[in-house]
Amino acid sequence: MEGTSYLFITGPDVVKSVTNEDVTQEDLGGAKTHTAVSGVAHRAFENDIDALLNLREFFNYIPLNNKDPAPIRECQDPSDRLVPGLDTLVPLESTKAYDMLDVVHAIVDEREFFELMPNYAKNIIIGFARMNGCTVGIVGNQPKVASGCLDINSSVKGARFVRFCDAFNIPIITFVDVPGFLPGTNQEYGGIIRHGAKLLYAFAEATVPKITVITRKAYGGAYDVMSSKHLRGDLNYAWPTAEVAVMGAKGAVQIIFKGKVNKEEAEAHYVETFANPFPVAMRGKYQRGCCEFSNLTFLLPFFPFNAIYLNLHGHTRIVQFVSCLQKLERLKKYFICPT
Repeated sequence: MEGTSYLFITGPDVVKSVTNEDVTQEDLGGAKTHTAVSGVAHRAFENDIDALLNLREFFNYIPLNNKDPAPIRECQDPSDRLVPGLDTLVPLESTKAYDMLDVVHAIVDEREFFELMPNYAKNIIIGFARMNGCTVGIVGNQPKVASGCLDINSSVKGARFVRFCDAFNIPIITFVDVPGFLPGTNQEYGGIIRHGAKLLYAFAEATVPKITVITRKAYGGAYDVMSSKHLRGDLNYAWPTAEVAVMGAKGAVQIIFKGKVNKEEAEAHYVETFANPFPVAMRGKYQRGCCEFSNLTFLLPFFPFNAIYLNLHGHTRIVQFVSCLQKLERLKKYFICPT
């Protein structure tokens, strides 16, 4: 409770006698301290009634135990509804911030999102929502705070939530817009390598269904950590605005072509060649979504290996092909779909 609840190992008097620090109960272990600084508490409320109402809402998302399925609520929100606002939500300028919560609210049932730890490690968002009435866990980078960079606190926050969802069989949807790990001596001395690995391990270990959507930046090791295909992500999608690369175009050009070429041209070439979702999709790391060819619907149109799954008039088939171009050519040749 705000203003009435305190939690600490040693009180202000002991702290004063041992370290000679003057600190109040509120500053040492109050609601604001534990929800925004230490991360010990997930939420803070003004009174008991507000706390109990939110607790009831929280229990509506989770199962009674790890062997029961999560509760399913009747959904009045059409699963196939269009959200035109998503077309313009992500700015064209890669340096311009936007609110990832707007993306989450736009796609979940009834725009209801129960966020956990909203005041701690704000550069990552976690919480529960529903898709077609079923509970899902939401993890997403927040570009409004530190450009969405991962740091020690956000890595631990995300890892604990992913492992909670895995323990209770709750599917996870991850929204990615991460330029990398936060640099600096404070992070390195604090063990960012050790703590960042916790999030990587949590996603890799999770056996629940995992869907990943890259909305804009997915750079370097941080991209790998955020439920990438390398960590056994089940479905990985990239918006047309996605930039999947080792680093941003500006930094890459400064390292690769230092003082040798026109930087603007080199950056444009880097973006066209690497910093977009299509090269990655061609290597089979992402599904572009469902594409229609006449009455034929197929997945993984850029998958370069020797099998794609087809849904032809309601029947699923596996068709063997050699390359991406041959896929399309043989589709035209061997599958005549009536209109």
